[in-house]
Amino acid sequence: MDTIATMVVPLVNEGRVRRLGSRIVEQVMGSGTSARISGLIGAGNQVTSNSSACSTSNEAVIEAMWRIRMGLAKRMVAGGSEGATPYIWGGFDAMRVICRKFNDNPTAGSRPMSASAAGFVPGSGGAMLVLEELETALARSARIYAEIMGGYVNCGGQRMGGTMTAPNPEGVRRCICTAISDAGIDASEIDAINGHLTATYADPHEVKSWAAALGRVPENFPFIQATKSMIGHCLGAAGAIECVASILQLYKGFLHPSINCEDIHPEIVDYAEKIPKKCMEFPDLKIIAKAGFGFGDVNSCIIFKKWEEK
Repeated sequence: MDTIATMVVPLVNEGRVRRLGSRIVEQVMGSGTSARISGLIGAGNQVTSNSSACSTSNEAVIEAMWRIRMGLAKRMVAGGSEGATPYIWGGFDAMRVICRKFNDNPTAGSRPMSASAAGFVPGSGGAMLVLEELETALARSARIYAEIMGGYVNCGGQRMGGTMTAPNPEGVRRCICTAISDAGIDASEIDAINGHLTATYADPHEVKSWAAALGRVPENFPFIQATKSMIGHCLGAAGAIECVASILQLYKGFLHPSINCEDIHPEIVDYAEKIPKKCMEFPDLKIIAKAGFGFGDVNSCIIFKKWEEK
């Protein structure tokens, strides 16, 4: 985006297109990142850059899982990245969904599930996962961090309250339930949820959608956390980064906190005890559900399980 805004547009408008250089298309094409990685590692299977707003890199991981399941690949590299640019953030600020209230205290700005949440804090970064069928991973003595049990991607169709910028609650619930079914587990087996939870008005609706999908009341609800409380919202890269967070928690047996939410939103105050405020040891942590929701009413959910020697 920065390259287009600061280089392509000015030079094209000035009629100096030859100054762009012969590699400009490589730098700005949507599939440039995956193509670049493919060349670096010699990837010879599907090489794709998908795009589904904030669900993008979750979907990439699920697509890689499906490809291995179908017998079309032994291993895949999947993830996402997002650059830091005001040319993207400016649009969200125009929508009044970026936090301005805590500019004098930035560390308090990202407040998912909080009554005083005032919008998301933009972030940037990236993460990649190596997915591999079990047999080949064991054969090469790979370090296995977790199992991907299942996942699902769907769309709410922008119906029943869903819009271009808001999720259809029924679509969200259907996505979660289908991911659980695909994983071959029962909803009662989920120990923790790594939610999408962005510090916007949608947070309490998301928690309620989880409760409805899992059929669990506050007393037996899983722990629920927001990685974005600590790193902000990395948009297309959010899913992959938060998948890594989920996997490392399973691997090391702990749950990271959701910071800045001491004042729980009144609509979900009954779930307050299920929101870790501090890092907590959890040696028996077995299954984490990771969700991502994006503009266009798109949804994704992945079920991760702690790897245990068979």
